[in-house]
Amino acid sequence: MLLPDTKDWHGQPGLRGLLTAGSPLELRRRRMECQSILLEQLHTLPIEVWMQRVNRMHDAVQGRAVELCEMQMEEAGHGPPPCAYSFVVFGSAGRQEATLWSDQDNGLIMEGPETEELSRYFENFGFRLSRLLAEVGYEKCPGKVMCSEPMWRKTLPEWKRQLEEWRARFEWEAVRYLIIASDLRHIAGDRALTEAWLDHFHEGFRDNERLQVAVLRNTVRHKATLNLLGQVMTERFGDHAGGFDVKYGLYIPLVNSVRHVSLSRGIRATSTLQRLELLAEGGEEAWTGRVKEAFLTALGMRAKTAYTVQEGMLIGSDYASEEALQDKRLLSELRDSLLLVRRIHRALQRQLRSAERRQL
Repeated sequence: MLLPDTKDWHGQPGLRGLLTAGSPLELRRRRMECQSILLEQLHTLPIEVWMQRVNRMHDAVQGRAVELCEMQMEEAGHGPPPCAYSFVVFGSAGRQEATLWSDQDNGLIMEGPETEELSRYFENFGFRLSRLLAEVGYEKCPGKVMCSEPMWRKTLPEWKRQLEEWRARFEWEAVRYLIIASDLRHIAGDRALTEAWLDHFHEGFRDNERLQVAVLRNTVRHKATLNLLGQVMTERFGDHAGGFDVKYGLYIPLVNSVRHVSLSRGIRATSTLQRLELLAEGGEEAWTGRVKEAFLTALGMRAKTAYTVQEGMLIGSDYASEEALQDKRLLSELRDSLLLVRRIHRALQRQLRSAERRQL
């Protein structure tokens, strides 16, 4: 089993212990220990360094969960995997931007061709692994982007056909699946399978203006977070009244915008900060610096939103509280970031209108 890269783990307590956990219960306990250390470091480390540490922890936990799942399969009489496979993650985990309370977004790529034995083994494996991950603190994805679901558990030839089908359709749902897939990152197993998947994925975007326009069309969908006077729009009702939705109001619009530009430039990195760095190296430095500042503000606000603790695991809200927004410095940074989001959104809307006229 190829586990997460450990070369950058020096100075981060507890990570190597995750790789030797002998059971899901022990893995959960060791994750909780790492989590406590990370919470202590939140206010002393730069946010980008802290996020790297959080995501190294997630990679180690999930990599060990895959190994434990293989052991469970053998103990249950299913034997070793019938072929090579890779375990991959999507969403914030794929972008290395997962919070301490992020849920599951994952999938499997198996070596083809599909056989009855392979299908039976990995159906069982996918269900077991998703359940095991839930046991160690990763809630199941409400959108069912998990290796327990057939859509996200396929042989490499099946995945290629699936990607081609999504690329051939330009309606919202198919493009949404492609956008989810674009953040895929390898965690454990045969990395060659992941690289072959990525090669096929990015080949489909090369010189494909219709697909790029379809992604752009999905990208410009987001709710307004500043009113006509340039004031931050907070929640009016409910449990978070007076608060601000950091995830969908600031973080996701920035992620989506940077992803769209990166895909159109052929950039394969999934981390938003890495995408910005590569865009700057490619001549886009005029705007990437400002976007990076806004994105770091978004990461910091997400990490510091209120959370509750249930059986040792954190449950986050993704909302900055009304009390937190009384901080004038934070409110000023948020407003500046949202003004930038609005300018980017308007620029992308103009780009979309221009592209759609060309396609008439």
